[in-house]
Amino acid sequence: QVQLVESGGGLVQAGGSLRLSCAASDRTFNSYTIGWFRQAPGKEREFTAAISWNGAITDYADSVKGRFTISRDNAKNTVYLQMNSLKPEDTAVYYCAADPRVGRLRTLQYDYWGQGTQVTVSS
Repeated sequence: QVQLVESGGGLVQAGGSLRLSCAASDRTFNSYTIGWFRQAPGKEREFTAAISWNGAITDYADSVKGRFTISRDNAKNTVYLQMNSLKPEDTAVYYCAADPRVGRLRTLQYDYWGQGTQVTVSS
């Protein structure tokens, strides 16, 4: 079972940047699709970005396209989410998740989840 740990969240002003990390416990992580999801207070969890096992394919929600970049370093068992030009509406708990399957990245089942990291963007 893959264990995921997110880090890098915090408080930032609008227009600022943060980089989230998702680290895995073992190297099977390197064969998994990794997704980032977020959940704002009172809202449902929503897809944010995802990356295929080899980094060749990425997918982004329209709301973050052009501002967020997902990448991975399989040598470090880590996936990153670089978030630029942050807006107050990006405030949420951000979760990373892993799925061993192939398919449309944003609609995979995502069997394994981290505990989340809080991102707060002040106006």
